Amino acid sequence: MKKLILLTAMLLAGCGGEEFQDLRDFVKNAGADMRGKIPPPPEVKPYEPFAYNNDANLPDPFKLRKPELHSGGRSGINQPDMDRPKEALEEFPLEGIRMVGYLYRNKIAYAVIRAPDGKLHRVKPGNYVGLNFGLIQEVTDTETKIKEMVQDSAGDWSERMSSLQLVE
Repeated sequence: MKKLILLTAMLLAGCGGEEFQDLRDFVKNAGADMRGKIPPPPEVKPYEPFAYNNDANLPDPFKLRKPELHSGGRSGINQPDMDRPKEALEEFPLEGIRMVGYLYRNKIAYAVIRAPDGKLHRVKPGNYVGLNFGLIQEVTDTETKIKEMVQDSAGDWSERMSSLQLVE
């Protein structure tokens, strides 16, 4: 019986053999020379504080600075005309109105605007829309360009460009 077990063990050891040894060697050695290289971290520069002194005629960094606005001879005051009569589309916010059409008549481009109340309005460059004194600058077949006048917390007026895209 011992001989039979010993003979079986030897036969099985011979069958196991070296059939896939080359594959095992390839897998074992495949990543041996593939080491990644990480670049060294950048050199950290020491912090250099800025010594602020008012002798150098520098502006105070803690005071609000505003650019000077010029508006064509009105004493540098860039503000909308408060005395002109309001137009129909100035009672709606610009976000609430939609450009739904385009007309070209007598060499003038018109935009067809739908107000939030459902009414349609025909506007051209020079008309006003929106709550921020929006003056229509240009009307094309796909958009209406608008220059708005907005007031900041200090009371100064500045221009902001907006547009209404044609909604299909």
